[in-house]
Amino acid sequence: MKKPSRKLILASPLCPGDLLTMTIAVESLHATYPGQYLTDVRTCCPDIWLNNPHITPIADDDPDATRIDMEYPQINRSNQTLINFASCYSEFLGEKLGRPLHATVNRPHIYLTEQEQGWMTMVQEHFTHGRKMPYGVLVAGSKCDYTIKQWPVESYQEVVDRTLGLLQWVQIGEAGHNHHRLQRCISVLGETTHRMLHRLVFHASIGLGPVTYLMHVCAAFEKPYVYLAGGREPVTWLSYPKMHTLHTIGALDCCRQNACWKSRVVPIGDGDPKDRQLCEYPVIGPMIPVARCMAMIQPDDVVRIIQRYATIPQAC
Repeated sequence: MKKPSRKLILASPLCPGDLLTMTIAVESLHATYPGQYLTDVRTCCPDIWLNNPHITPIADDDPDATRIDMEYPQINRSNQTLINFASCYSEFLGEKLGRPLHATVNRPHIYLTEQEQGWMTMVQEHFTHGRKMPYGVLVAGSKCDYTIKQWPVESYQEVVDRTLGLLQWVQIGEAGHNHHRLQRCISVLGETTHRMLHRLVFHASIGLGPVTYLMHVCAAFEKPYVYLAGGREPVTWLSYPKMHTLHTIGALDCCRQNACWKSRVVPIGDGDPKDRQLCEYPVIGPMIPVARCMAMIQPDDVVRIIQRYATIPQAC
């Protein structure tokens, strides 16, 4: 007689980027122990899990279900050991289940139906009258909690200006976050649902920005991503096959040996403890203050990578 599958409810209150990385653990669990588990999730972003074949609805009060609050405590050792965020949830889940579990895939997974893949993109529908064109997707802002991730706005603008002959840029970002609207960009700031963003990236040529949700969406669809890292996080902590990391680890006293893991460039006075986790070398730029490690990344560095990919035909 076949043993019944064990029911798991995997929960997390974290932001979409973290949740998207959690899909790696779900993929790995079912690849490693096929047919042995039924999994459901409790997160703030159902769109990430839409059409995922490994998700089975399980009631909160199901007496046979085990709830696991997903975490990645390995981050606390990321400066000392070779740890990649992509594998952390899998290892944590294995520990909770008391079974060996390691990441079996190297990227997150988003499942778009054939119908979704065939829909006209936002760019075609609203800006090009149905005409296809190569485009990149960028995030040029940051959240208030981690302003240290911000690259100079004027540097983003320079990259846009210097690459417009190669591709069109589409600027995304969540309403309520800190975003300066760039010129000569198609702006959909505050206008995309998660699923709309997924489809937008699916048809894009490349992504650009700091460590953020867009990075993980690009990885899910195997799109190149230019990651503006600076010196905040270890180089080994975040890595996907088609990601280009521009970092400054080893270039400044504050990140000479290790990443700094600081939160903000300057205090913003909102009472958050992150106001005490400040950059040691803030640069007061013409538009907004940024960390020196981010200011050290030059538009030339980014443009060269974009030029490398712009010559490769991409689906739109």
